[in-house]
Amino acid sequence: MRVDDFDFELPEELIAQTPVEPRDSSRLMIVDKEKGTIEHSYFRNIIRLLHPGDVLVLNKTKVIPARLLGVKKETGAKIEVLLLKRNDKNIWEVLVKPGKRLKVNQEVLFGEGLLRGRLISVLENGNRIMAFTYAGVFEEVLDHLGRMPLPPYITVALKDQERYQTVYAKESGSAAAPTAGLHFTKELIDALQTKGVEIVEVLLHVGLGTFRPVKTENVTDHQMHAEYFKIEQETVSRINLAKREGRRVIAVGTTAVRTLESAAKQMREKGLSELEPVEGWTDIFIYPGYEFKIIDALITNFHFPRSTLIMLVSSLAGRELILKAYNIAVIEHYRFFSFGDAMFIV
Repeated sequence: MRVDDFDFELPEELIAQTPVEPRDSSRLMIVDKEKGTIEHSYFRNIIRLLHPGDVLVLNKTKVIPARLLGVKKETGAKIEVLLLKRNDKNIWEVLVKPGKRLKVNQEVLFGEGLLRGRLISVLENGNRIMAFTYAGVFEEVLDHLGRMPLPPYITVALKDQERYQTVYAKESGSAAAPTAGLHFTKELIDALQTKGVEIVEVLLHVGLGTFRPVKTENVTDHQMHAEYFKIEQETVSRINLAKREGRRVIAVGTTAVRTLESAAKQMREKGLSELEPVEGWTDIFIYPGYEFKIIDALITNFHFPRSTLIMLVSSLAGRELILKAYNIAVIEHYRFFSFGDAMFIV
């Protein structure tokens, strides 16, 4: 299976630069994987498509203001640091831009020295390891100095930083938002619960590895970056009961999919028949041929050509149907990527 098999033409003007208001006024494409049909609606109508007893799985991760703008201590040259993954209390894996400007043991000053970062090492993948020193609580310093790490394809400044955060975000740790969840309002979630839809939460801290371009020619040669995930007892109990009773489990976003299917992988490895609470790191790579164990349907956004994300949705609905849906989305001027429109695969 070749990466080229997941390519499509995407006009640049369809890449959403700003979010729509209200959140649930984005468009919604409904793709029926069994019937092969494609319909058009608006996200607020998702309440008509979900049934009492459905289990809707949300990723409760919260994006941290991970983008830090500083200067090199020795020269005053501008340095940008993006926090990717916390390895220890004050040790982070980061991206440095421009990377060649900073050498091992050199320091970067942020906020005139309120926060200092010293480069410890350079990893094989080009990322860096940096140690930080500061006074007080790191999270409070970061809230003061950091900026929301918008994807590079978004070039318009975001007026409200919380707009790149889901309304149900709780646990800080992501370098990018689980963007399928950006369409939900608190009112919509309340209405779904009133209807009888069960809402459960999982956690996967989104790293940038998920969004990195696939550089191999063959799909199976690509290696995913590991991300931290956790599923707690209450969620496990509700999902196990729903599966026993034949009710649908619907993931909101590819991160929720990867969390649930990572737990299912552990379940199979232990010879268990049901999920159990789990916490750890996952580099699961889902592409066509994968047999889903937990999820029945998916709410997602429109993804990059040739990306691991379009491979994941193709594994659920079939490559031909997904590419047909994406081509229709282009023709119908759907908005793509983080602030774009949504797709419901049923």
